[in-house]
Amino acid sequence: MGNFAEDIKSKFENNKVKALLNVLYTANHITSLQNDFFKPFGLSPQQYNILRILRGARKPIKVQTIKERMVERAPNLTRLTDKMCDKNLIKRIAYPEDRRVVLIEITEHGLDLLNKIQPNNPLHNLLDNLTEDEAGQLSDLLDKMR
Repeated sequence: MGNFAEDIKSKFENNKVKALLNVLYTANHITSLQNDFFKPFGLSPQQYNILRILRGARKPIKVQTIKERMVERAPNLTRLTDKMCDKNLIKRIAYPEDRRVVLIEITEHGLDLLNKIQPNNPLHNLLDNLTEDEAGQLSDLLDKMR
């Protein structure tokens, strides 16, 4: 991957169209990298995101809180957490004040898996060609676009 227009052998009617298609193309590239990277760990990118959210929370949190903090919203969060419970990565805890509410907590096994994944994640190197200022500009532009 390098020059978007050359990669897809195309010309664009204007820079806004080119930029939008480039964002979509880049998002697809990042998704492919993530899927390939997490597959040997038996995780999806969404499950990895859930583990990171739980580790950062440092205490059991509600499913709704996880949903709100996810980078990529998962409409199938119940199914994802079921699979993660089966793998002993997370556990469910009954919420004492309301039986309908369930808290989720990361397990030691989940923390161990995160520690194995962290140093090898290729996404950490994805922005190596950008300076800190350029990364800040990119983030600002993406915020402005949304």
